Amino acid sequence: MRSSVFFSFSLCILGHLLFSCGGSNQQNQSAAADTTMAITKTTFGQLPDGQTADLYTLRNKNGMEIKITNYGGLITHLNTPDKGGVFGDVVLGYDTLGGYLKSSPFFGALVGRYGNRIANAKFTLDGKTYTLAANNGPNSLHGGLKGFDKVIWKTEVLDAENAIKLTYVSKDGEEGFPGNLNTEVIYRLTDDNSLEIEYTATTDKPTVVNLTNHSYFNLTGGKSDVLNHEISINADNFIPVDKTLIPIGEVRPVKGTVFDFTKPTAIGAGINDPKDEQIKLGGGYDHCWVVNGSKDSLRLAATAYEPTSGRFMEVFTTEPAVQFYTGNFLNGGITGKSGVVYKKRSGFCFETEHYPDSPNQPSFPSVVLRPGETYKTKTVYKFSAK
Repeated sequence: MRSSVFFSFSLCILGHLLFSCGGSNQQNQSAAADTTMAITKTTFGQLPDGQTADLYTLRNKNGMEIKITNYGGLITHLNTPDKGGVFGDVVLGYDTLGGYLKSSPFFGALVGRYGNRIANAKFTLDGKTYTLAANNGPNSLHGGLKGFDKVIWKTEVLDAENAIKLTYVSKDGEEGFPGNLNTEVIYRLTDDNSLEIEYTATTDKPTVVNLTNHSYFNLTGGKSDVLNHEISINADNFIPVDKTLIPIGEVRPVKGTVFDFTKPTAIGAGINDPKDEQIKLGGGYDHCWVVNGSKDSLRLAATAYEPTSGRFMEVFTTEPAVQFYTGNFLNGGITGKSGVVYKKRSGFCFETEHYPDSPNQPSFPSVVLRPGETYKTKTVYKFSAK
């Protein structure tokens, strides 16, 4: 024992001379880890008006990586490991800013001032009617012609939180919406492989607000379509729509329909059901599900599992609903990252939000924000593999 202790002591003395008994080495490892996890900023491109778009890269200790640009708060890349530990990018998008400027069906977008559709591009608030841009047939979609996804956001790096904070002031009358809206969005990458998104907004006049993220996910890393992804949605009811995808004012049970995802079900299992009128109207799933549980509490909204890669995604939210969209309008006309052609069903979206057309539907939860009030919601996308 004594010789063993002496041997250990001698090693420590030698180690002290070289590495201070391991202390400096640990600090170096820690410094290396800090460097690995540090948020980096690069130039992503230039807008036609001369503004510069920057790209921020967040990494966690597990090697998970997310890239976000201050142009539209777009999530451009999200690299997560599969069951073999191989990392892959699980969101659709472009390699350069030019793609987003030319044509983008809201890839990775931070959507506002109102996510989803508003019927006939107008609503009445406190007796006054506001007219919006009709950019989706007769309806207004995702904030109009130049929504929050098409502006430069002021960005602050929050290194201690492994997060960035985006702020934007939407002026009174912008895209037809009333009130100066001060908006703050925090993207945070945690060490349990969760992407946390926190939304906050205040206004100086009564207005309507419904913020969300519009990332298109494909857990294969873009190797195939999403039809074999197994989806669950924590919802006993969904919201049926008309031919322009505006809610008809009902909340309908999912039981006995192809909208029942209370148990994990492949996307492709019912997406082409010729007997379901709602599926035909949407060209697939483009509907809102009413999330079970107490509104404003962070609770499970949905999951997605891809059997080949083993990637598993959980979505938690304080919002009352989630829009499940299956890339129905992708038609092969877009070539995205790494030269991949995005065809129908190349990606799916889980957009946590209030119900579509709520400003015109008195029976739906209110989306009205008034001076002195604070709009505050949170959504978490958590990734793992099994």
